[in-house]
Amino acid sequence: MKLVVLNGSPRETGAVATLLRAIAEGAGRRHEIEWIDVYKLQFGQCRGCMNCRPDGECCLPDDDAHRVGREIGNCDGLAVGTPTHWGNMSAPLKGLFDRLVPVFMGESRAGLPLARHKGKPAVVVAACATPWPFNYLFAQSRGAVRAVREVLHYGGFRIRGVIVKPGTKADPAVAESLITRARSLGKKVWG
Repeated sequence: MKLVVLNGSPRETGAVATLLRAIAEGAGRRHEIEWIDVYKLQFGQCRGCMNCRPDGECCLPDDDAHRVGREIGNCDGLAVGTPTHWGNMSAPLKGLFDRLVPVFMGESRAGLPLARHKGKPAVVVAACATPWPFNYLFAQSRGAVRAVREVLHYGGFRIRGVIVKPGTKADPAVAESLITRARSLGKKVWG
């Protein structure tokens, strides 16, 4: 079984990466885990040409987005983590998802979207500088989670859990209870 982990945070030891690692640990060592730091990828931005819809592949020259697309295309599950930027996912993660439209969904003859990953499990992790409960009330981390859910939904992924670390500005440390919860989620979904 292959689990792809998309770390949409630039902080390799930050809250998002810490929680994603805990999820991967919970999934266990018997699974192949492909860890991808989105901020380290080199890829061109989507041009909105829509050629990927009928062709099933982005027409831009082969780059890291194509490589990640192949990994996701062959995965059995997906864990996606992002910091909250203006109530949304990080820009590099959004740029990657824009490029991966044909990986997540196809198109029927009538032009209707077809999910390519129907029923595969996924989890979402978000971190936010805004403290609880304002991160939720002001749609900060809630907005980031919603945006990632939207992409996964159209891909057919089944969201099995969401973990949010609010208040990272005042308290950047991730509580052991939240790490334990992330491990438990990984074990529940893929263990």
